[in-house]
Amino acid sequence: MSDPLRILIADDQALVRGALASLLSLEPDFEVVAEVGRGDEVLPAVLASGATVALLDLEMPGLDGLAAARLLRDSGSGCRSLIVTTFGRPGYLRRAMESGASGFVVKDTPSEQLAHAVRRVAAGFRVIDPALAAESLITGSSPLSARETDVLLSLRSEGSISDVAIALRLSEGTVRNHLSSAIGKTSARNASEAVRIAADNGWLIS
Repeated sequence: MSDPLRILIADDQALVRGALASLLSLEPDFEVVAEVGRGDEVLPAVLASGATVALLDLEMPGLDGLAAARLLRDSGSGCRSLIVTTFGRPGYLRRAMESGASGFVVKDTPSEQLAHAVRRVAAGFRVIDPALAAESLITGSSPLSARETDVLLSLRSEGSISDVAIALRLSEGTVRNHLSSAIGKTSARNASEAVRIAADNGWLIS
C-alpha cells in the first residue's frame, strides 16, 4: 500500500479549513498534515510537515495564494499547489497558472471532484475547470498596465485621488491620467465602475 498524500490546507477562515480537512480526511489515501490561516505560513508549514499538495485560498493575510504558490514553486520542496477559491474568474485563473499553481477549482466543487483534483495535481497534472478555462481564453489577459492596476487597487482601498497620489507617490494629475486610461480600457463609465469591472475579471490581485 502506497503512502497517503500529505495535504496542507491554507485558508484564513477557520470554518472553511475545518470543512475541507474533514472532507478530505474521509479519503483513504489522504492525510491532512497541516492547516494554516496565513499565506506567509504556507512554506514553513510545508517544510515542517512534508506536505505534497497545498490547497491555497486566494485572499489571505501575510501573503495571498498566488504569492504562496510562487514560493512553493521556487522552494524546491516538491509540494504542488491547488488554488481553492470563491473567486472563479478568468483573470484569477490566468494569474494562478502564471504563479506556478498546478490547479484551480472553486469552493463549491463537489467533494469527489475536489479529491480527484488533488490526486491529479499530486500526480503532476494540471487541473482546471473546463468552463472557466474556456472563459479565460475568451476574456483574454488584462488590458491594464502595471501602473493602471496599481491605481485601481489603491483607489479601491484608499478611496480618493489625493489619497491614491500620496500612497503611490504620484502627482494627482498623473493619477488622473492613469485612471482615465483604465476607464477607457475597461469601457467603464467612471472610476468606481472601472474598479468593479477589473475586480470582476480578476485583474486586481495585488
